[in-house]
Amino acid sequence: MKKPASSGFTLVELLVVIAIIGVLVGLLLPAVQAAREAARRMSCSNNFKQIGLALHNYHSAFKQIPTHGGGTVPGTGPFAPGPWFRPSDFGNRLRLSSLVAMTPFIEQQALWEQISNPSQERTSGGIQDPPWPAMGPTPDRIQYIPWVNEIPTYRCPSDPGVGLPALGRTNYASCLGDSMWLLHVAPYNNNRIRITNGRARHARAAHRGFFQPHQEAKFRDVLDGLSNTIAMGEIITALQDGDIRGNGVATDGGNSGPFGFAALRDNPSLCTDNGYIDPERPRFWLPQWQQRNRRNFARGHRWASSYPIMSGMTTILPPNREACGRYNALGTTLVAPPSSRHQGGAHILMGDGAVIFMTDSVEAGDSRAPMVWLNGRNVGPPSNTPGSPSPYGLWGALGTRAGSETVEAQLNQ
Repeated sequence: MKKPASSGFTLVELLVVIAIIGVLVGLLLPAVQAAREAARRMSCSNNFKQIGLALHNYHSAFKQIPTHGGGTVPGTGPFAPGPWFRPSDFGNRLRLSSLVAMTPFIEQQALWEQISNPSQERTSGGIQDPPWPAMGPTPDRIQYIPWVNEIPTYRCPSDPGVGLPALGRTNYASCLGDSMWLLHVAPYNNNRIRITNGRARHARAAHRGFFQPHQEAKFRDVLDGLSNTIAMGEIITALQDGDIRGNGVATDGGNSGPFGFAALRDNPSLCTDNGYIDPERPRFWLPQWQQRNRRNFARGHRWASSYPIMSGMTTILPPNREACGRYNALGTTLVAPPSSRHQGGAHILMGDGAVIFMTDSVEAGDSRAPMVWLNGRNVGPPSNTPGSPSPYGLWGALGTRAGSETVEAQLNQ
C-alpha cells in the first residue's frame, strides 16, 4: 500500500523561510528609519518656515525686528523683596529672547496674553503674592507657568530632549553674528542702565549679527541683503550627556589669562586646543569637564532666555562644532555654533525667510582667528578691528548684516 504524502513543512524549509524574513526585515528597517528621519527633518524645516513668517509679520506690525534681550527692569514697586522673593520676580532684567515676542505670530496668542499681563498662578498650583508682573520674571523662574511651556513650533521632532532640569526648550536660536564679545550686556551696565561709552562702543563694533542684543533693529539695517544674511539657526537641546554641542561651557578662568574670556575671544578653538574634548569620543567632553555646571549651561533649556547658551547662535565655528565658553559666566560668554540631530549639518533661517540645510563642511575660514572687537589700546592683528571682513570665511560673512562681503555660492542647492 502507498504511504500518504505529508502536507506539512520540513524543519529545514521553516528555517529557510525564517532566515529570508529576517534578512528582509534587516534590509527594511534602516529604510524605515531613514524615511522617518526624513519626515522629522521636513517637519523641522516647516517649523523654521513658520518662525520666519512670524519674524516678517512682527516686522510688518512693529517696524522692527523682535528684540533679543528685551523686557523689563525690576523696580522697587510697592513690595520690597523679602526672603521668598528675589528682585528678579519683579521684572526680567532685559533677558527675554526674541522668541517671546514672536509667540502671538505663531498661533500662541493665549500664551502671549499670559505673559503680557500680571498673573498670580504658579506651577505648583499656589498663589503668587505679590503677582508676577507683566512680561514676567527672569526666564529661570520655574514657578512662572509660561516659561515652562513646551511650544511645538519651537521644537525639532528629531531632538529627544524633554523635561527637567530644562524649563521650556527651544531648538531655534537667534543669530548674534561672528563675535561673542559682550553679547550679554551690549549698551547697558550691570544695573541695566543704558550707557553711551565703554561697553556701548564695544557692542557697536562687535555685534554684527542680524539680531543685536538688547537693541532695536530693522530690516533696513541688514545692508548685505536679507537673502544673504542668517537670521536664526537650529540648535540641539542638552541631554546632560556631555555632548560638546549641548553641554557647552567648558573653559575655566576669569576675564583674562590662558583660560579666560579674552583668551577665548582671541582663539575660538580654545576648548579643542586645551584638550577638553575626549579624543576617543570626539563628540563628548572629557569626564572632568562634563561635570561643570551641567544644569545652568545646557543648550536650549529655556526658550524665553536671551542668553547665548539658551537661544543664541554665532557664525564663528561651523555647525556641530563644540559650544565653548566660560563655565562661571552664566552661559553668557559662549562660542555658540548651530547644531542638530540631523546627519551632516543643521537648518539655517535666512533673513528673507528661506530655510537652508547648512552642512558641517561650510567654508569657515580660520577657526583660531581672533574675533572682531573694539580694542581701545589699538594693538593686535588688524584683521579683527571694527569693520574688518569676517575672519570666518563664507560662514562668518553670512552671519554679518553689513559687512559688504559678496556671497557667490548658491546656498539652497
